[in-house]
Amino acid sequence: MLEEARQFALAAHGSQRYGDRPYSFHLEAVVQLLSPYGVEAQVIGYLHDVVEDTEATESDIRERFGALVADCVSLLTDSPGKSRYERKAKTYARLATVAGPVELALLVKAADRLANVRTCALDDRRGLLDVYRNEHAAFRHAAYRPGLCEPFWAELDALLALGSETASAERV
Repeated sequence: MLEEARQFALAAHGSQRYGDRPYSFHLEAVVQLLSPYGVEAQVIGYLHDVVEDTEATESDIRERFGALVADCVSLLTDSPGKSRYERKAKTYARLATVAGPVELALLVKAADRLANVRTCALDDRRGLLDVYRNEHAAFRHAAYRPGLCEPFWAELDALLALGSETASAERV
């Protein structure tokens, strides 16, 4: 099922780009982070953006990969909104209520955010890093569950705090 999810996601994303890189760069980074958490988490990792960013539908995911995977992908898909703030507020509100088997979505969301933040740091994309830094408290409040993926949260907290300290030092 993992290779099927990979092929499905790559085909769905087609020629989309992740910054200057093929979109596969982001998907592989997320899935690599998820490798200690099992195949199901990795499958969701490959599929986490397909409903939001491609023509694929939740029904397509449900039919091919089952209810749990589709439910998790649905939780990870931003609702429409006039701004990033509005879209993320809706997503975070949904994530805050998640419990049980669909907590896999929270694991994938944390891996997704960590992959994004790592890439921003690597590529020196300070503007986007500031966006993540400004959203971090609300994101953490919605998606963090004790014991679920502590290494992701420790690294996210450190990377975002480090950037914040650097930005503060630059202003002085």
